[in-house]
Amino acid sequence: MREMRTEPSDRWVRGYVGDEVVVDSKDALLFWEDRFPVPGYAFPRDDVRTDLLRPSDARSHVPFFGPKGPVSESYDVVVGDRVLEGAAWVRDDPAISDRIVLTWQPGVLDRWLEEDEEVFAHPRDPYKRVDAMPSSRHVQVAIGGTVVADSRSPVLLFETHLPTRYYLPREDVRLDLLEPSGNRSDCPYKGHAEEYWSLPGVRDADNVAWSYADPVRAVAPITGRIAFYNELVDLTVDGVPQARPESIFSKRGNRPVE
Repeated sequence: MREMRTEPSDRWVRGYVGDEVVVDSKDALLFWEDRFPVPGYAFPRDDVRTDLLRPSDARSHVPFFGPKGPVSESYDVVVGDRVLEGAAWVRDDPAISDRIVLTWQPGVLDRWLEEDEEVFAHPRDPYKRVDAMPSSRHVQVAIGGTVVADSRSPVLLFETHLPTRYYLPREDVRLDLLEPSGNRSDCPYKGHAEEYWSLPGVRDADNVAWSYADPVRAVAPITGRIAFYNELVDLTVDGVPQARPESIFSKRGNRPVE
């Protein structure tokens, strides 16, 4: 097995359940589990409210953002009458075996801060960059042979290890053809996507488009615009048809569904 990769972080990290601070650390250690795409934080014991931890064997309650290897200790987090089962653990790996990990599984802890900025879904990877750049490229989006968007004023969002996303003005999208869904998702680099759309009657076109009404400041140019999964649509840029890319979102199970 490969040695776990770790890196000290200078960020002040806090995790809350309600108004209760469960972890407050200026000595967090980023770590990357083998074959898992996003990092986690491991905290010194002194920075965690260990009085709120109760020994547990309920690791299965945090399946996605849970431990990816053997653990030596597992805990429930108990705050008042709330019990967060299997929400904390100690990994049986020398790189972080003296530290405590808490899950970032959505819906478990209520809020995470890096410095004084709320971060959603998982810790930000310092080696991942996101840029939102206005453009005058001509972008067309078709689904099942039907053109659902045509724009000459997109904002291109470049995100490390993901396909370029084209965020289009609403007036350039055929919202009359799309059906709103109740889906939503969280992203540590962009914020909350609280609007999703599907194209009824087309296979793999559910929740195919989304929008951020109030994204984080770093990607403010995408505010209110609509993007599509390149992996699921036929995209033409400046008259050139684009091959559908392969990414983690090519698999249905990796796309956010709520």
